[in-house]
Amino acid sequence: MALQATTLLPSAFSVPKEGKANKSFKDSSLFGVSLRDCVKADLSSLSRCKSKSSQWKPSAGAVRAETMVATPAVNRVMPEGKKTLRKGSVIITGASSGLGLSTAKALAETDKWDIVMACRDFLKAERAAKSAGIAKENYTIMHLDLASLDSVRQFVDNFRQSGRPLDVVVCNAAVYQPTAREPSFTAEGFEISVGTNHLGHFLLSRLLLDDLKKSDYPSRRLIIVGSITGNTNTLAGNVPPKANLGDLRGLARGLNGLNSSAMIDGGDFDGAKAYKDSKVCNMLTMQEFHRRYHEETGITFASLYPGCIATTGLFREHIPLFRLLFPPFQKYITKGFVSEEEAGKRLAQVVSDPSLTKSGVYWSWNKASASFENQMSQEASDPEKARKVWEISEKLVGLA
Repeated sequence: MALQATTLLPSAFSVPKEGKANKSFKDSSLFGVSLRDCVKADLSSLSRCKSKSSQWKPSAGAVRAETMVATPAVNRVMPEGKKTLRKGSVIITGASSGLGLSTAKALAETDKWDIVMACRDFLKAERAAKSAGIAKENYTIMHLDLASLDSVRQFVDNFRQSGRPLDVVVCNAAVYQPTAREPSFTAEGFEISVGTNHLGHFLLSRLLLDDLKKSDYPSRRLIIVGSITGNTNTLAGNVPPKANLGDLRGLARGLNGLNSSAMIDGGDFDGAKAYKDSKVCNMLTMQEFHRRYHEETGITFASLYPGCIATTGLFREHIPLFRLLFPPFQKYITKGFVSEEEAGKRLAQVVSDPSLTKSGVYWSWNKASASFENQMSQEASDPEKARKVWEISEKLVGLA
């Protein structure tokens, strides 16, 4: 969601799932089951649940990276025959600041979601959640470093060991290094913006897809945050350097800066372009998920641009003059400024709003804060390029 400094400046800058409920006394009499038998069955069931609960122990990784909270409620059949729906379970990456934190807060305030804040820095996330006023019972913190594929796999293992259901995944975390003159790299040697924003989230989403398939929640969703800066059919997307994946030669060769370029298109390194390219990959990935899995699974796959959050920490590595001038420029000149709080509410809509269940959509909001289906650029909506990015990414993260 970043705009370049050239906009303003010269280019120099568990509880186990319950089985079927025991029949009520009235039903039992119809089938010849005595009251004593029914009570015995209830007591036996409770004993088994208590025994299993007392034996559960998280892995060492989960102990290090988790804040213990109450186990999400499960569906229960009430005496009058009505169902009480359990809370939804959502993972949000990069939830210790900015858009991710604001989204976690917006969802927590509804008291309808159990939130897993997937973050690199456990203590930072804990302080952020406390400062934001998020109730302790509504969130859990689990360690996740998207710049390490081993960390992604460990996170998935820890999550599964926690016994939680999974209903929604929000791929939000991002690295943006617009002033970097030389590339930085992930643990596996990928350029860090694409390696984190795209490849880390790609592996995470692929691994968690099986968990989403198992969910019994009414609306299961996988959401990948996009950016207007990766959309070259917009004014912001045409601020140099423009996103361009080219023929993907750099991606195919591993983005390691040694025997290949660190850029997806094989060109010279540019930190701002690397971020924009990663956002194009995010939007292509969302569409390929939709094409491959929506009809089969019913899962909603979506992307979004919640507006220009000009005060977000995403810009912390930009030059000081940009950080000073960009917020007022967006507020008073472009009128595109959106607060972190408002952006968080918009992303929370894509997570939970019953009217935003359409799959394969890139959501945006107008000046009246009404959501609409936005158009992606030709490159960001190219089905053949989406297929190629998917297949190359599978090889790079070890899925093919």
